[in-house]
Amino acid sequence: MRYIRVQWNHKFPDEPVEIFSELDDAGWEIRKIEVFPDGSLGSASRMETNGPTVLGDEPVPPLDEIAADQQFKPARISREEFEEIWSRRFTPITTN
Repeated sequence: MRYIRVQWNHKFPDEPVEIFSELDDAGWEIRKIEVFPDGSLGSASRMETNGPTVLGDEPVPPLDEIAADQQFKPARISREEFEEIWSRRFTPITTN
């Protein structure tokens, strides 16, 4: 497994600004959390969905491919970091 966070710089109020994904060895999403501009969270796994979030219908590309588009800032994260955000998937994030 590997874990990534992708920050998405845009002005669309209904699209996530940050995406956290747990990926299998082939790049398929196992679990995902999306953070929306208003601080709300969406989540998806193979067993449940919350909000508008769904798992991707194709493997996630390598981080360098994602980073080639300047609106995205991808990074690897630890399993612990992913698990921490996953545990809060039903709680809005407060933004200042």
